[in-house]
Amino acid sequence: MRAASVGQQCVECVGEGARSTRQTRTTFGGRPVTGAVVTWALVAINVAVFLVAWVRPSVVNNFAMLGYAQYTAGGPPHGVAADEWYRLITSAFVVPGAGLSGLGLVDILFNMWALVFVGPPLEGLLGRIRFLAVYLLSAVGGSVMYYYLASPNQAAAGASGAIYGLFGAWFVVSRRLRADTRGIVALIAINLVISFVWHAIAWQAHIGGLLTGALITAAYVYAPRRNRAVFQAAATVLVIAALVVAVLVRNAQLTSGAV
Repeated sequence: MRAASVGQQCVECVGEGARSTRQTRTTFGGRPVTGAVVTWALVAINVAVFLVAWVRPSVVNNFAMLGYAQYTAGGPPHGVAADEWYRLITSAFVVPGAGLSGLGLVDILFNMWALVFVGPPLEGLLGRIRFLAVYLLSAVGGSVMYYYLASPNQAAAGASGAIYGLFGAWFVVSRRLRADTRGIVALIAINLVISFVWHAIAWQAHIGGLLTGALITAAYVYAPRRNRAVFQAAATVLVIAALVVAVLVRNAQLTSGAV
């Protein structure tokens, strides 16, 4: 028996009541969260990898985004086209340049500030699983765009693709909620200008992450209420499938010498 507000209830009755009680959901179908657990976990992972790369700079070369290249003349090829698919996502957790000076420090500071700025409200609105999906898919989407538009032997690293995906997600969510979007539009515009002006920045990944984040978030927030979770899951699978096909096509181009 279990104590209830009035008298006692059997364990089976309590369990049945819990199953029949409709679970609360966020505005867009996710489970309500207390605290930005995923956001802070991502910050911790990014900072930890940055510190590891500071001690072992070779980590950046091994996990950065790279299309198809040889480290040494006559050596084995490396990159996504050489079956190193993991680079599509690991590149979002390593930072170009090691140490506490130069572009690496600027990159990690800006990206983590942006993640802490937009991450918690997005995680609260979307729920943890959907928020994490937006972040990771934006990272991969940025890598795929870079894979197509940048030189295959030019490496890139950093969380900017994922961060721009969150910018795109925030814009879509704001539009859906009919909130003021001028702030996020200005933030996106300023950062895109910097991306194109500063030649050391992989603007291709920024564009790819922005478009992917906006697209998958639109599927989440505009999903019909009926069977919403099914629609959102199907949209996620569709985006993943599209990214996989795009990588396969690019792999074939590079390995066949078509480009």
